[in-house]
This record gives sequence, C-alpha cells and structure tokens, in this order.
Amino acid sequence: MKKEHLNISQVSMAFPTPTGSFLALDKVSLIIEEGEFVSLIGHSGCGKSTVLNVVAGLHQATEGGVVLDGKEVNEPGPDRAVVFQNHSLLPWLTAYQNVELAVKQVFGKTKSHSEMKDWIEHNLELVHMEHAMHKRPDEISGGMKQRVGIARALAMQPKVLLMDEPFGALDALTRAHMQESLMEIQNELNNTVIMITHDVDEAVLLSDRIVMMTNGPAATIGEILKVELERPRNRVQLADDTEYNRYRQRVLSFLYERQHVPVEKETPRLSVAGAEAA
Repeated sequence: MKKEHLNISQVSMAFPTPTGSFLALDKVSLIIEEGEFVSLIGHSGCGKSTVLNVVAGLHQATEGGVVLDGKEVNEPGPDRAVVFQNHSLLPWLTAYQNVELAVKQVFGKTKSHSEMKDWIEHNLELVHMEHAMHKRPDEISGGMKQRVGIARALAMQPKVLLMDEPFGALDALTRAHMQESLMEIQNELNNTVIMITHDVDEAVLLSDRIVMMTNGPAATIGEILKVELERPRNRVQLADDTEYNRYRQRVLSFLYERQHVPVEKETPRLSVAGAEAA
C-alpha cells in the first residue's frame, strides 16, 4: 500500500518586480503518495517550474509550505534530487566521475570506496550507460547525457525525484527511448516522481496522476486527472486504446478550453472530451 509522504500545502509564491509584487502561484495544494508518478502540465508561465523549485527547496514559498515525511522543506537536500532539461554535467569529467561527485557528497562518510564504486556502476547500469561510463559529455549523445543526469540523481537515493522537462531537448525517437527507460526504472525502484512536461502523450503514458495548472499570474491547480491504465504500459498498444485516448482528450480539453479558471470555480459544463472521460 502506498504511503502518503509529500504534502504541498497552500503554497503561494510572489516575486518582486519594478512595478510591484507579481503573484506567480496562488494557494497550490497537493498530496503525493510514496511511489506515485505525478506530472505537472500547463501553458508556459503557469508556474510549473516554480512549484518544482519550492519542493526542491530552491525557492521559499511566500505563503504555505512543503512537508516531506513529516519534515518541513526549507532548503535543498539529497532527499529531493532534480533532473533538469539541461543535463548539467561537468564537461571535464567522465560519466562515472559525474555520478561519483553526487555519491561522495551523500555517502562519503557511510560507504567504503569499493561500495561507492559498486553503487555508481549500478546506477549507470540502471540507465543503460555502463558501456560509456568512462566517456566525457562531449563524447556522448544528448540522450546519453540525460541518462547520466538521471543516474546521478538516482545515485543520491532521493525520496522524491524532480524532473523539469527532462526530455524536452531530445529528438522524438530518443525521447521515446528515455520514457521507456524511466518507466522501467520507476517500476523497479518505486521512486516518487514529480515531472514537468508540455507533452500530453508523455504525461498520460508515464503518470499515475496529471496535475493541470491554470494560466498565470496567480496560477493554481485547475484539475487533477487520475490515470488508471495498467502497468507496465506499452506505447504502441496504447495508441489505439480507448481509455488512453479519453485521458489524452481530457488533458487537451483543459489546456485549450478550460485552462483559465480552476474547475471547482467554473460554471459546470462538459466538453466532449470531458464527457467521455467523466
């Protein structure tokens, strides 16, 4: 049984500007269970990355807060690892050495040298990068760099894996392979994952729940869609699946018709996609 362990409670975020305070987020609340895969989706400027940064401890909420396993989040920590769209690897270090940096930071006092070596290699194997562990970033492809970035994050053994459009800069085929790998990893490790995406198909394929954000300023959660597709999921088989396409239509309906106002504040109505998915 999944355990509730991350509580984003009434988070509001205001930023100072030359013309006054800008309210980016307005009372965002979300409870995430252990092992759950949650995607945040919405138009540019809707505050998705701000939510992620608050959970990561990179921003302090103006109001409200985040609690992880009973402890308030107020700074970055190894229990929350972040994977960005830009892989952020150090170019003069090999893939192995990039992962090693994170491992030494987290486990330098608790693991022996041989244990750390085994752990680094294990995480590179998880992302299918064991064959290139001694190559530098300029010697590998963009997708391989992202695999190393994910291995580095996983090697920290985080309670929550935060991913900010991790596949956004990749070509379609590489992106599909990375999505498959992420599903394999999440199935094996049962990580809690929060991922930002602009890709509706990616959100439906990967997620247990899709959190749809309203447009900013004062962005908030407009609708949450629970995706009840059996795992493991196969993208080819799902392409013609009725339920998959209902979920897809529901998200598209929100993004293109109903993104301005949270659903609980709307005058009740159903679009065709909404009626199918209800």
